[in-house]
Amino acid sequence: MKNRREFLQKSALGIAGVLTAPAWLQGAPSLIKSLGKPNSLINGVQIGCITYSFRSMADQSAEATLKYVLESGISSIELMGDPAESFAGMPTPSFNRSRIFQLGGKQRRGETLTEDEKKEVSDWQSQSASYIKEVAEWRVQADMKKFEQLGKMYKDAGVSIYAFKPNVFGANNSDLEVTYGLRSAKALGASHVTLEHPSNDVQTLRLGHLGEQEQMSVGYHGHEQETFTFWDTALSQSTSNGLNLDAGHYIAAGHTDLIPLIEKQHRRILSMHTKDRQTPAHGKGNLAWGKGDTPISDILQLMKKNKYSFPATIEQEYKIPQGSDAVKEVQRCLEFCRKALG
Repeated sequence: MKNRREFLQKSALGIAGVLTAPAWLQGAPSLIKSLGKPNSLINGVQIGCITYSFRSMADQSAEATLKYVLESGISSIELMGDPAESFAGMPTPSFNRSRIFQLGGKQRRGETLTEDEKKEVSDWQSQSASYIKEVAEWRVQADMKKFEQLGKMYKDAGVSIYAFKPNVFGANNSDLEVTYGLRSAKALGASHVTLEHPSNDVQTLRLGHLGEQEQMSVGYHGHEQETFTFWDTALSQSTSNGLNLDAGHYIAAGHTDLIPLIEKQHRRILSMHTKDRQTPAHGKGNLAWGKGDTPISDILQLMKKNKYSFPATIEQEYKIPQGSDAVKEVQRCLEFCRKALG
């Protein structure tokens, strides 16, 4: 018994194993069950993490993602769609999605594809239409109990899910698919969903109204197109619409009014992606925290002072140093937050 307790104290993965623990642990006092659980609520400021941060890790299952979160010391997250939907039984594509994303990245960077790579893309395009239809049909019939089970698995391990980001909120997705996305978020225990801002007033109006019907908030994310008034139309359309602000991209866009924006919109900010980017004058780089121009410490101190309730979401996007990995870098980002809020 003593050896087992020591193991649980030293291993976050062991704590995750509480979910399938033997009888001796299931009957133990609640104090024993809470040992080793993460706590990233720092002086009243909730530090979270988007699971996109772990995209470079080999295993992208819901179980492995939970392991990465626990090892990082994070207790609250924005969950990407794939791990949750795969857990819930979403059909698996016949093509390699990671490979397609890789080739898509080459195209976006203006790199020339080889003839073999062009054939891969062509083959994928011919398969994708039928797969998209298959997934859409699955989504509108999906069992919400699987999402509830996943939310409970994370919660029992000490991790709450405050946001969910499935790829289901586009203009081409039906109302039934959008409703599925909102309901699955609710089943996971999330307060809001997130998506890239569509730059389409009709779509933000539609999503806001569907959010009202399902009592689920909708957070719109932006990149370098963010401005002080970027979200104003969506906010005026529905009380369900809100900001999934990205502080790093806002700085990279060249704006100097990030703090005033947060002060003005804090009641409508659902969550805030946090990264350290440079201004245009310095190259717009995405750097290890403390080396860029995003005033992360000032933002966190503002949140602490004014008791803002939205989470600051770590998004690990800078180049991972040789010998490190995504989990270690998220740990470093979290330690930066602890020092800033100390």
